[in-house]
Amino acid sequence: MVAILLLTVCLLGSSLYAQQVPSRHLLSRPYLDRIEEILIPREEWAPFPTASQRDAWNSIPETVRKAHLRLGEEALTYRWDPLPASLFLEYARIGNRSNYERTRGNRRNRLADLVLAECIEGEGRFLDAIIDGIWVICEETYWGVPAHLGLQQAGPGLPDVEEPTVDLFAAETGALLAWTDYLLGPQLEQISPLVPRRIRLEVDRRILTPNLERDDFWWMGFGGRRVNNWNPWINSNWLTMVLLLEEDGARRVKSIKKILESLDQFINPYPEDGGCDEGPGYWGRAGASLFDCLELLYSATAGVLNIYDNPLVQDIGRYIYRAHIDGDYFINFADASGRVDVAADLIHRYGKRINDPLMISFGASAAVRQGYGTTAVTGNGSIGRQLAALFNLRELLATEPADPFLRDVWLPDLQVMAARSDGGTSKGFYVAAKGGHNAESHNHNDVGNFILYVDGQPAIVDAGVGTYTAQTFSSRRYEIWTMQSAFHNLPTIGGVMQKNGVDFAARQVSYQADDQQVEFSLDIAGAYPAEAGVGTWQRTIRLDRDSHVELVDQYQLNDPVNDLTLTLMTPGEVAAQNAGELVIQTAPSSSGSTSRLAVSFDGEKLSASTEEIKLEDGRLTRVWGSRLTRILLRVEEPSVKDSLTLIFKKVQ
Repeated sequence: MVAILLLTVCLLGSSLYAQQVPSRHLLSRPYLDRIEEILIPREEWAPFPTASQRDAWNSIPETVRKAHLRLGEEALTYRWDPLPASLFLEYARIGNRSNYERTRGNRRNRLADLVLAECIEGEGRFLDAIIDGIWVICEETYWGVPAHLGLQQAGPGLPDVEEPTVDLFAAETGALLAWTDYLLGPQLEQISPLVPRRIRLEVDRRILTPNLERDDFWWMGFGGRRVNNWNPWINSNWLTMVLLLEEDGARRVKSIKKILESLDQFINPYPEDGGCDEGPGYWGRAGASLFDCLELLYSATAGVLNIYDNPLVQDIGRYIYRAHIDGDYFINFADASGRVDVAADLIHRYGKRINDPLMISFGASAAVRQGYGTTAVTGNGSIGRQLAALFNLRELLATEPADPFLRDVWLPDLQVMAARSDGGTSKGFYVAAKGGHNAESHNHNDVGNFILYVDGQPAIVDAGVGTYTAQTFSSRRYEIWTMQSAFHNLPTIGGVMQKNGVDFAARQVSYQADDQQVEFSLDIAGAYPAEAGVGTWQRTIRLDRDSHVELVDQYQLNDPVNDLTLTLMTPGEVAAQNAGELVIQTAPSSSGSTSRLAVSFDGEKLSASTEEIKLEDGRLTRVWGSRLTRILLRVEEPSVKDSLTLIFKKVQ
């Protein structure tokens, strides 16, 4: 046996979270004093062809042009649904944020469809509708969403027009209007100069001036609170508005300097392994939004501001294919969905910047799955990303697609591992597991959780998260079943689940892998509160690449308990074979094939039962269908010290 990888990490309590923040300052340290010198003047910066540059727009593949024109024509019939105060108040009154967000999102999506259709056709057919969209959005009291009114001193309810605050979606709105002005400014000016003037006025008073004058928006990172995806996501849009619309040269430079310092607050504490604790779905607005920022800065300085050779920046990008399982399935710990429509073009471009062939081909593979070249390009809610995708499309389509299917992944800072039976294929077993702590961004109480796929199909899963409501980010978050350890693949000890908080963490974490076997081991006792009465709970997950996956839980309790249960969550069909075996049949793959997974255990020690969890939430049904099955393996007569073993094998 030749060991190809042996890494061990031992961490106690909160040390994972409280480790000293690296003083990287990758952007501000080398570039802060050079911005004025290296920045291209606003009137000279041309990141994409404008609508007047017809050759570039006419060169877009005809099928894609027609698809965007169809979207624009559909948007011509849109009636700009109203956003009344009572709709805004639904969040404060009943906790519903979706109804308001859906309507405001439709307004912005339709405007983007109209803008791109006009740029592609160039005949003025969509201009009046575009002006309608600009005007109605500029008339909105608040560009953000009700759930984010905590940024205002007035708090939840209705927005205070006297205190402009900048959340994710206010920033996205400003960037949409900025790109609209950039692409179609002369055409809008010809209809009425008041239209581009209105754009500049609203963007300045709602975004540019507040962001420049205030340092207390938590997402900026200047108040000591650790930031998350909000930081690069908002900064990418703020930077877009500054570069496109800020006419005062001194304010332009001052704003960009502040953005660099703010982005460093995101980069400085980032795990050295590049892992995103918010999961692959949020990578699209964490690491991917950092890339948006870096691309804007690279372009606006003619390539002078360039940190793509930094190993951390490269690993932040690589995380997205390191977390890939098969198709659109990804590791989904925390508030991540099990299925993700990744930003295919962005991944491709990120890969090109860091010269990573695996990432380049992975982006191309995702593009094939998403129908690039046959449909309208998507931007994951950002017209800036759509523009980049349109003008990178021919190169993307010319790239040979391939999924990396990495055999082994170990992210020691995140304490996340993943392994396959064989690299380069989704056939066989895929297992992923995590340590960490229960105060991670978008945390679930899930220290020691694992997932298991067979031939690329989900067998043992993490349910993920449902549609966000007021409760999701409240003090009652952990009353939601998807957040609780009892609905993850974890033990419940004496009826006690894991507890949220940084102190509830994995201990003695180790990982090793070679050509025959992978082993991940950790003590999860520290993730449970004192009332669980658990001294140690050493969980070991082994993948024998040729035959099976083994889960061994060795525990020592401080006092006897009456109830000790292991949970397994599955979207598959479960059948009992005998007293010591269950068989899970996976849902059909895209080719129609299914796999059968036998779960074997000591039938004298453990008794199995199942309960169906009906799913009605759209965010969950999209991934798992109409239900999940919760398998409960109860210890018949719990001892204070014992070992429990589960064996997972593929059967015919």
